[in-house]
Amino acid sequence: MIEAVLFDWNNTLVQFTWDDDLLAEGHRAALGRDDAVFTARYRELMLGDGPQRPYVEVLRELGVDDPDAFIDAEHEVWRPAHAVLGSAQAMLDSLRGRGIKTGLVANAWPEPARVLRADAQASGLAPLLDVMVFSEEVGVSKPQPEIFLHALRELGVEPENALFVGDRLETDVQGAANVGMTTVQALWFSADDSTAGVEPDFMAFTPMDVVNVVRRLAP
Repeated sequence: MIEAVLFDWNNTLVQFTWDDDLLAEGHRAALGRDDAVFTARYRELMLGDGPQRPYVEVLRELGVDDPDAFIDAEHEVWRPAHAVLGSAQAMLDSLRGRGIKTGLVANAWPEPARVLRADAQASGLAPLLDVMVFSEEVGVSKPQPEIFLHALRELGVEPENALFVGDRLETDVQGAANVGMTTVQALWFSADDSTAGVEPDFMAFTPMDVVNVVRRLAP
């Protein structure tokens, strides 16, 4: 019996579209000046093949004295590149109307958790989520088991009674499956992830598909 549905954030509840122009514009707004050298170095550190490092750490290496102020100014410029799933509220309302608990489990990078929490509040989704768990706050990232288990403990729900919905096969689907959750791959924003050997229990091409899976598993 499904008692809870947990969601990924990026490209599941919110679509993010990369824009090179916004990268330079965000730096201009955050630095108060044009700085092509800064942006070039930023690309090397943030967009290369190296390991993900805390964003504040990278910004300090780039010479930013107040990383939080930089992040806030940059994020404001990037706001048009984030689009909340149009039917997200209706989907969450429908689930909650069936007595299903809802939650968010997200890897907070590069944005810190405080920024994503503010975005969830501004989008109107936060009041519809019983728990929001971010990697930065719990010290582990998807697909590690502990981040999923942390959210489930907060909800008081066992893994076998929970569904996870996310777009990425390795971090979302496999990570949730490893702790015993039923999995749904969200395909309404992107369908280009074909990680070998990983298959979701269900595929959702629209948010209504998620509701239908819950109806099937929690009649």
